[in-house]
Amino acid sequence: MLQLNELEKKYGSFEAVDKINLTVTRGELFGFLGPNGAGKTTTIKMITGLLSPTYGNILLNGIDVWKKPIESKMKIGYIPDQPFLYDKLTGREFLFFSGGLYELPHNKLKSNVDEMIEQLKIGSWIDKRTEEYSQGMRQRIAIASAFIHQPDLIVVDEPMIGLDPQSAFLVKKLFVDSVKKGTTVFMSTHSLNVVEEICTDVGIINRGKIIFRDKITELHKLKQKHDSSIEELFIELTDDE
Repeated sequence: MLQLNELEKKYGSFEAVDKINLTVTRGELFGFLGPNGAGKTTTIKMITGLLSPTYGNILLNGIDVWKKPIESKMKIGYIPDQPFLYDKLTGREFLFFSGGLYELPHNKLKSNVDEMIEQLKIGSWIDKRTEEYSQGMRQRIAIASAFIHQPDLIVVDEPMIGLDPQSAFLVKKLFVDSVKKGTTVFMSTHSLNVVEEICTDVGIINRGKIIFRDKITELHKLKQKHDSSIEELFIELTDDE
C-alpha cells in the first residue's frame, strides 16, 4: 500500500529524516509517534507531495508519489494540523469545491457531501460561512474534505487539536469505520491515549530514525513486560540521555 524506501530529508548538514524504511498495508490505522522535532511532520509532507525527499522514494500502490504526483494525489486525503478553509465559503461550498478538484461527477459528489455531513454531524453549520466556525468545527470540515473523494490513503497530522469530546468521538469513529472498509489511515499524533484506543499498528520515530514498528498488540505486550504506562514506555524508548 504505502512504502517508504530509504527516505531521507536533509537541510544542510541536519538530517531531519534519516533513510527510513516503512511499509503500511491496506486497512491499517497506523499511529506515527515521536517527540517534537523527531521528523513526523517532515515525513508526512514528503508522503503528501508537499516536500521533496533528498533521497529515496515513496510508493503508493506501486505509484511513485514524486514521479506521478497528480495520479498519487488523487488517491490521498490530507488533514493538516492547522486546517485551511476559504472563510467566505460556507462549509457545503467548501466541500463541493474540494470534491471538484478530484473531478467527481456531480451526483457522486453530492452523495459524498451528504454522507460526510451526516457522519461528522455538521448539518446545523454546513450552510454558514466557515469564518463563523469554531476551531473544532473547522477541523471537522477539513476532515470531511479529505474524505470527500473516498481516497485509498488518509494522512493526518494531529487530528484531535481543538476538538471537543463529541467531535473527537466522531472523528475517531470515522477513522475506525473507514479502515474497516479498506481505507488506510496514517496518523501522526502526540495523543498516546488515542493511539492506544484506535490504532492497529504503531511506528515511533526519533531523531529522524524509526526506532519501533509493530502491531499495537505488541506495544501492549512491551508495556506489560516493563510494567509501565504507554507514556512511560514512550519516554523510555525516545530518551536519548
